[in-house]
Amino acid sequence: MRLFVLGASGGTGAQLVAQALDAGHHVTALARDPAAIPGHDRLTVVRGDVLEPHGGWGREVAGHDAVLSCLGSAHRRPTTVYSQGMIGVIAAMRDGGVRRLSCVTSATLALSPSAPLGRRLLIGGVVRPLYRHMYADMTRMEGIVRASDLDWTIVRPPRLTDGALTGTYRISADRPLPRGRALSRADLAHYLLGHLDDRATWRATVELGGR
Repeated sequence: MRLFVLGASGGTGAQLVAQALDAGHHVTALARDPAAIPGHDRLTVVRGDVLEPHGGWGREVAGHDAVLSCLGSAHRRPTTVYSQGMIGVIAAMRDGGVRRLSCVTSATLALSPSAPLGRRLLIGGVVRPLYRHMYADMTRMEGIVRASDLDWTIVRPPRLTDGALTGTYRISADRPLPRGRALSRADLAHYLLGHLDDRATWRATVELGGR
């Protein structure tokens, strides 16, 4: 496949690019600093800012089989990188005739009612307030994705680690995943790449968790 990856210089994005190349796919990665992404003969790095699709990168989306978004924000200040970035991504996909979209948010946007009380108190009382701007913008992005006519999947991982690739994890579509354990970024990338053609996940919100 020909894949267009956003957030390729981040932890999950870097894993996704590496695994896609290892699997024989052709990858185009968007980066503000192309030097931050190791070169490869099947990798094209496009310089650009996701918030500025009219700066040229939007035209590069055409001809790809799927767009995978691992966009992220590294600070706690108000942000629009998820929502406004996704508006530009969807517009570029429509202009380029690309329909398949997979994007990452967070399992903490919808805690399972069966989650332990301590976890619910930690997430609801500490984590969400601390990162309220990020979560608010993720929520806006999810709404934008769901309102589109694309073949989308929203992927909600739990706490991410730098652990090894195992290829085994738990999956729940359109309902909270009970007892969701931490997941490695490598396994998140493995899921993103391995389920692009899984039509059961199209127009669905998928939660992941480690075993």
